[in-house]
Amino acid sequence: MKKTNLVKPRRGFFGAERWLVLGSFLVAVAAGLFISLTEPTREAIAQDGLKGAKATEADRIKVINKVKPSVVAVYARGGGGGGSGVVIDKEGYALTNFHVVQPTGPTMVCGLPNGVLYDAVLVGMDKVGDIALIKLIPKKPGDTFEFAEMGNSDDVKAGDWSLAMGNPFLLATDFTPSVSYGLISGVNRYQYPSGGFLEYTDCIQFDTTINPGNSGGPLFSMKGELIGINGRGSFAQDKRFRINCGIGYAISMNQIKNFLGHLRAGIETDHATLGAAVASASEDGDLAKMVVSSVLDESDAFRRGVQETDQLISFAARPLTSVNQYKNILGIFPRDWRMPLVYARGNERKETLVRLMGYQPALEQKKGPDQPQPIVGKKDTGPQGEGAKFYKPKKGFANYYFNEQAQKRVLEGFTKLGDFSGVRGDWLIEGSYEKEKRTGDLKFNIVEEKVVGTEKETRTIIRANLNTDYQLEPLKANQMDKDLMVPPYSGGLLMAMFHWNRFLTLGPKGFDGTNGFFHGGSEPIYVQPITGNESTVFKDIRVMAEVIRTEYAGVAGKWYFYRSDLNPQLKDRTKYKDYELIAFEIFVAHDQDPCEIYLHESKEINGRLLPTKMEVRHGDKRYSILSLRDIKMAATPK
Repeated sequence: MKKTNLVKPRRGFFGAERWLVLGSFLVAVAAGLFISLTEPTREAIAQDGLKGAKATEADRIKVINKVKPSVVAVYARGGGGGGSGVVIDKEGYALTNFHVVQPTGPTMVCGLPNGVLYDAVLVGMDKVGDIALIKLIPKKPGDTFEFAEMGNSDDVKAGDWSLAMGNPFLLATDFTPSVSYGLISGVNRYQYPSGGFLEYTDCIQFDTTINPGNSGGPLFSMKGELIGINGRGSFAQDKRFRINCGIGYAISMNQIKNFLGHLRAGIETDHATLGAAVASASEDGDLAKMVVSSVLDESDAFRRGVQETDQLISFAARPLTSVNQYKNILGIFPRDWRMPLVYARGNERKETLVRLMGYQPALEQKKGPDQPQPIVGKKDTGPQGEGAKFYKPKKGFANYYFNEQAQKRVLEGFTKLGDFSGVRGDWLIEGSYEKEKRTGDLKFNIVEEKVVGTEKETRTIIRANLNTDYQLEPLKANQMDKDLMVPPYSGGLLMAMFHWNRFLTLGPKGFDGTNGFFHGGSEPIYVQPITGNESTVFKDIRVMAEVIRTEYAGVAGKWYFYRSDLNPQLKDRTKYKDYELIAFEIFVAHDQDPCEIYLHESKEINGRLLPTKMEVRHGDKRYSILSLRDIKMAATPK
């Protein structure tokens, strides 16, 4: 019987089709082999990840070791409280919270991670902003301290990593700080004050863990830069402790920098108000209009033309879109600073400089029996230990000792540019003036004349000619403010020249009153070009200066001294010499605009640095430019 094949072989299988299938198989094998040779194994990936994590950890530990020597454990003498801090320069100045030092009194003790306990003294304080500056006393004169580098907190962004260091629960008896690591949760936050104090404006929010005892300690960026001072947190109460809930707040470093000149001068600083209340015109939309709801008649904002219903566009070059944002920006500046304000009325838009009012006087007026009061320390301890040698109480100052040191430093620097103590006789200044496109000859004469009918009694007379003759007897009794503000519309140019003469020749001895002469911290001034057009780009003409404040016969003055290290933004930092007097303001009436005088093109005359040009301003207008051709100063009478 013939067999039948159930499956018929495919024709040509061992021909072209065979080689096609075989080729495909070999390609697949080769591809698999290539992938297996080039694709990282899971183990290799894990090893790479581990290397990256170790590198990040090593960098973090490197930063911690770098900044750790600057972290301070702050304690009240004899116990009773404490907190944390951070050293910011080699001389031992350190930042902490006001609420940390308030219970300690003016002297405290501070431990560093090197295991050494130092005596320390309060230097300056900011009750509203919850900041204090203290100074660690070196064991030996000339010893220096390791310190943290201050960073730019405006560069901080949500999502950045940060390090918080300090002494939580005061557990670090060997002064070694605790370290926590976490995220920046937000920036430009606002935290309402308690009874008017401890207002956190423009602050940094973070989830980096802090607890009681961390107050006053540093918040570092991962570059090891100091970006804030830790002060507030949200806490839950357990049986024994308050425990962090994951939200902390730090005072931003850039806010602290604005007050640092005041703090170093031993001042009890004050924050600013505009002298105007602001509200949202509408809650609709993402960007609400901010309008003035009221303005104080005595405020500089009112004098600059701000009225109710005006729209505020920006303040300090930052846009305004909410009430909280307005408070945020305003709260980072000291009182009396001048800051740019842009406002609009209808289609008219104006940009001007506004002198800021004080926060605490307004607070005192509002206080009543039902108002919250500032925190009160547990102890009222006087100065003790080595720090007591560096403490001098005076009303209005945290520590007047450091104000005297700041005065001395400025005056010594100024005197090196010229000593005027030997020329207290009559002065004659000649030159020319330019006023509203008119020019003419200029003459000032400051003389001491005998009072008619007496042998020894004298009076000071200032005479001036600016196309018109003017005369002022600045110390004559029963004169009205308008009698002293001559020439008209100058704000009191003759009175200003009298005070200038007095400041140069007499220094501190030329002023009187409880606070007749003191260091006023640092402030910005805005120096208009002496030639060409005036500028409203205020950031380009802003100069930071140290301030001496004076008062004589009821007339206040502010004297501005240049320092190059305060002005890294200037293109030409050689325009002025360090401690050169570059401007002054004289307030004939405290509730009116001062006479402002800016000194230009100074040169050495008989061994003394003197201006050859002066710009005189009043309000927001230029009164005149004075060119001083010849300055004759008579010797001090014997």
